[in-house]
Order: sequence, then C-alpha cells, then structure tokens
Amino acid sequence: KLRVGEKPIGRYTPYSQVRLPPTDEFNEEGKKYYRHPKGARITKASHFDYEYVLGHKIVFICVATGKPRPNIKWFKDGRELYDHYYLHISEWYKGKRRLKSKMEIDPATQGDAGNYECHANNKWSVDMRSFRTDYNIFFD
Repeated sequence: KLRVGEKPIGRYTPYSQVRLPPTDEFNEEGKKYYRHPKGARITKASHFDYEYVLGHKIVFICVATGKPRPNIKWFKDGRELYDHYYLHISEWYKGKRRLKSKMEIDPATQGDAGNYECHANNKWSVDMRSFRTDYNIFFD
C-alpha cells in the first residue's frame, strides 16, 4: 500500500526489474549476452507488489520483445510454473518480435503468496521481472 508522498514501485521503475549481475558491471562476454541489441527485453509488466483477496483471481502480465521473438516462462519462489486446473498461462504473438504472456491463478489461496518472476529469453539474452504477492482478509 502506498502512503502519501511515497514514490510508487511498479512496472516502470528500475526496482521492479532484476538484472544480473546486480552491480550492473559486465565483462566483455557478459555485455555481449546481457546487452545484445537483438536480445530479449521485457517492455511491460505488472506491478511489483500485489495484494490479493483470498478466493479471488491473481493476474500477472509480461510483454517482451527481441529478435528472434523471446520465450516467456513463469516462476514462483524459484520453481517453474505450468498450466493446471487453478493456474493458466496464456500467450499472444504481437507482430514478429513481441510476445505477451498472462499468468492467472483462480481462485487464489494462502499458498499462492510468494515471489513470482517472468523470464524472457532468446538466443541473445535473458531479462526478468519480479512480483511479490501477499493476501488480505477483509472482515465485514
């Protein structure tokens, strides 16, 4: 939750984008991989901090670009996520170089709280974004 005067942490802030190494210092080989002009880049993503209501839906979005078009994979607490009855991953091709991916959990439970990541990669580079979730219980 934001307080008056706080700067929002979200999709367009450097804080929500995690790159390796964290110092942003690369040797020549690392620069070729992580900063390649045709490399995978996440251009749009959901907000970093998400509070959900138990029993409702959680939705995260990642849009990536690159040449060739990147793949996007989703992770929770370091483990790759796959489609199942309560979790759905959808993808849309946006032109020759962009991919939009949406991850939905419905209904959300206490076990869905944690740290999520979307990873975009192609043969030139990798990029990722992190999302933190926690639940809220509303009393009437």
